[in-house]
Amino acid sequence: MIVDGSSPLPLKRRRFTNIDSMEAASAKAKLAAAKEKFGREIHVFETEGPSPIQNEVPSTEESDDFYEFTAEDYHQVMATKKEDNYLKTRKTREAEEAARRSRVTKAVIRVRFPDNHTLEVTFHSSETIQCLYDLIMKVISRPDLPFYLYTTPPKKQIKDMTQDIFSAGFIPGAIVYFSYDLPKGDDATAADSAAFLLDEVTSLKGLEVIAGAEQAEAVQSAPEPGVGASTVPFPIAQTSKPSEKKPGRPKWFKM
Repeated sequence: MIVDGSSPLPLKRRRFTNIDSMEAASAKAKLAAAKEKFGREIHVFETEGPSPIQNEVPSTEESDDFYEFTAEDYHQVMATKKEDNYLKTRKTREAEEAARRSRVTKAVIRVRFPDNHTLEVTFHSSETIQCLYDLIMKVISRPDLPFYLYTTPPKKQIKDMTQDIFSAGFIPGAIVYFSYDLPKGDDATAADSAAFLLDEVTSLKGLEVIAGAEQAEAVQSAPEPGVGASTVPFPIAQTSKPSEKKPGRPKWFKM
């Protein structure tokens, strides 16, 4: 599950009638071109809060030791486990994992950059972490600089490129953070001050909203069911009430 403390910046709301068909078609064309070039549907949006850790560490930021997984953290996590998990056989655990793999086949991965831009991509659960790194190499503006991805908390660098998305625990989605792997200095400062994503990738921000506006307008303009239909009410079948018979004298009664 994706757990994100920040929220995307609100887009300026525009009436659907202000977005003409040409603008929507242009947005769809750009998204289709990006999908053809990068091999995936990608979405870009901007978040309010800064990334938790950047190469340039301010004085108020916690050190890396703060994010280390301590023995106390281990015991707290283990205490939350249910006892029946320990009693399951290996064959049972493997069967349950296979069932989970068959149920959840896609993962939405959000890559957060230090400049508050977020790249959202969908992967198959069987794809490896290397696929994620390969995509990042295509969309960043400086693929020549070393970088790494990590999750937090606790801060954990993603190193095993052969691990698949499911085994990495990124099902049904996860947030990972991007950072250049540069020593502190002028080079790191210059890298952090520049744009992290390519301009053509950043330009995709908000296009899915414009592309979907035309379809939403068509749905809104569609007539409601029943409009223009005949207003003649259906005839209501009336049931005749049984006639009330007046009490009479029996035939055998004689005065």
